[in-house]
Amino acid sequence: MKRVLIRADASFSIGHGHIMRTFVLAKEYEQKGFEVSFATLNLEGNLNKKILDNKFGLYNLNTKNIQELIYLIKKQNIDILIIDNYEIDYKSEKSIKEKTNVKIVCLDDTYEKHYCDVLINHNISANEKKYKNLVPKNCKLKCGSKYTLLREEFYKYKNKKIKKSDEKKRVFVAIGGTDHSNINIDILKVLELFENLKVYIVTTSANKNLKQLKEYCKNKDFINLYIDTKKIAKLMAKSDFAVVSASVILNEVYFMQLPFIAIKTANNQKEIYKYLNKKKYLTIRSFNKKILREYIEELIRG
Repeated sequence: MKRVLIRADASFSIGHGHIMRTFVLAKEYEQKGFEVSFATLNLEGNLNKKILDNKFGLYNLNTKNIQELIYLIKKQNIDILIIDNYEIDYKSEKSIKEKTNVKIVCLDDTYEKHYCDVLINHNISANEKKYKNLVPKNCKLKCGSKYTLLREEFYKYKNKKIKKSDEKKRVFVAIGGTDHSNINIDILKVLELFENLKVYIVTTSANKNLKQLKEYCKNKDFINLYIDTKKIAKLMAKSDFAVVSASVILNEVYFMQLPFIAIKTANNQKEIYKYLNKKKYLTIRSFNKKILREYIEELIRG
């Protein structure tokens, strides 16, 4: 049996996006008969339990040293290495290739230089031409929404109408599993200014600000707080519009054809923010109460 190793991390500061999108690849390779494992640093706020719950192998790395990863690849006879990690650069990838001859698949969304066999940029903003001098000539490029990494649930609920029991507008809110920018409550305070809204806000148990968020949501009938939910696609299908970070979740909202407001919450979202802004989508460079309120009014008016 051929073996796939995914090198990605999750934590309070990194967020969960890298692990969550590689989960889609992990499932695809598993269905093809590959044995799939993850190699991660044991960081605070990681998703190691989720990896194990999904019955994937897990190797906890002790360091960021590339030699430890090379040793693991050789010891476990890895055939394909998937890298979704900003700290592993071109030089490290080249070293891995030369010392193991493993097939390397890199995920990238910031147009960095890579030494790999396949490069995936699944963001809706991805531009294949930008990689002309950034990857080897024989590298296979998979760029754009055609290659968006989506869980099966999204295909199930795409274009599926879910009837409402009232006339309220439904708002889907997702600012990353860890909400490292800590703006969930700020967004809810703006939404609270409007009547006849129902809010579905999703987060995870790794959110450092979860206690405050729970306290804020308590006794507010218009807010439904979902923690570690597996019903993201269903919630999107029930919603009229979304307020999300300009991150991985944006690709899912776009696929579901759900009107949205995208807030840039991290530097690695710069490219997708620029693309959305250029295409005249509703974007916010960083949280701004006044602008958010104006955009919500616009979406409610339709």
